[in-house]
Amino acid sequence: MEAREYHSAYEVETRPRQIRPRSPWCGGGESPRAVPRTDAKSRCPEQMITVKHPHTPAESTPRAADRPLMILGASVRALAVSAHRAGWAVHAADLFCDLDVLAISTKAVSVADDHGDDEGGYPWSLRAAAASFPPTVAWCYTGALENHPDLVDAIASTRPLAGNPGAVLRKLRDPLQAAAAAAAAGLAFPETHLAPVGLPLDGSFLIKPLAGSGGRGIHRWTPEVASDHRRRHVHGLPLTHAWQRFETGVALSAAYCLTHGTARLLGLSRQLIGEPWCHAGRFAWCGAVTLGPRHASPEYDRRTTALQRFGDVLSSQFHAVGLVGVDLVMDAAGRLVVIEINPRPTASMELFERSGVCSMADSHLSACGFSSSTGLLAPQVPTQAAPVWAKAVLFAEQATPVSPSLIDAMLLEAKVWTEADGGWPALADIPRPGQTLPAGGPAVTLFAAGRTAEDAIAELRGRVDCIETLMKATRAHTHEV
Repeated sequence: MEAREYHSAYEVETRPRQIRPRSPWCGGGESPRAVPRTDAKSRCPEQMITVKHPHTPAESTPRAADRPLMILGASVRALAVSAHRAGWAVHAADLFCDLDVLAISTKAVSVADDHGDDEGGYPWSLRAAAASFPPTVAWCYTGALENHPDLVDAIASTRPLAGNPGAVLRKLRDPLQAAAAAAAAGLAFPETHLAPVGLPLDGSFLIKPLAGSGGRGIHRWTPEVASDHRRRHVHGLPLTHAWQRFETGVALSAAYCLTHGTARLLGLSRQLIGEPWCHAGRFAWCGAVTLGPRHASPEYDRRTTALQRFGDVLSSQFHAVGLVGVDLVMDAAGRLVVIEINPRPTASMELFERSGVCSMADSHLSACGFSSSTGLLAPQVPTQAAPVWAKAVLFAEQATPVSPSLIDAMLLEAKVWTEADGGWPALADIPRPGQTLPAGGPAVTLFAAGRTAEDAIAELRGRVDCIETLMKATRAHTHEV
């Protein structure tokens, strides 16, 4: 399988966060941090729309070129942008190679999503992509490489790893060991089986891929699903799934920063799962909203105390390091049930950087033993006045061609939202023109801030509706042509 290297629509200069447009659909320019707004017919820029990336490192920061960092995963944008903001020279490889990754990367490589057992298929193709990068101070991974400990160890044999090695991943991704970790901290864990023998077919259990991520491949265990599973596994394939009792309640995620023997609970977020307004699948993760001091109460304090114990267990007994996410459900009685452990930076964590809790990249790298580049956004506790942040992943309802005019229109809308949110980009994971977004695939990520979670979600939904309208118009225009 061939990895594709892209030379960005933006040229990254040696000083962090200064970019000059060099778009394939415009004649270029010299204005820093700008994206061309183009006329669909002439493909020439009408005006320049500045894209703000706030919190540029201080001038005393070492040159980014002196601090190269490699980041690999299915989608690396959140961690890559955080690392760039903190002054690292990012070398990135993922499945998408979106415009905002290109804008901040020294080098970016796209690998195709063609799974295979050999090293030519994903995710092993990331190993070949890694070999194309120069030596780096460290390398990090994002989702879903935690499901591939052999790959992590193979790449870690060639350059320093800032993250959890294969031995830790095998323990924490094992549902039985995750259940033991929850029990050690006094938390619940769903009834879990590695075979469906004797389980009811009434949907009270879920079938989940052991190497899953983002809620993909999860189904209620019903007669139809069981029949399909038997057809697919008629030859007795290796263990690939687990069966877990379906827990109802509020989906939460706890974000931790773990060092050797110590743990810090960075915060809690409510997860958006299967939201129809995002066109997400039934169990697909499609966003999050931060929870914080406004939710403080004796009950809230009790829960965070229990979660702190769980972080201590992950650090002291399982020797996990760096940023670690834990998926939970809070049931109607207020009981916290651990669902899954993600021993790497997760998609929800960038909201805490926007909230001023910490730098996502610097916290992870420092916890893994790599000196912080800037001290940017030193860990702190958000105040009552801190805004609530929300994000949503919009999935394509139908196959949608990505034209330059669609990107221009989205950026024009996002410019107003970004200014309203204090300069934090309101639009992310921006696809490259010339692609066709597949039906059901991720299109873009949107952000919004508000005084309350309800305010932030309401604003976010309005922005999603706006982008969805633009995508519908593009599809209609394509059909007309």
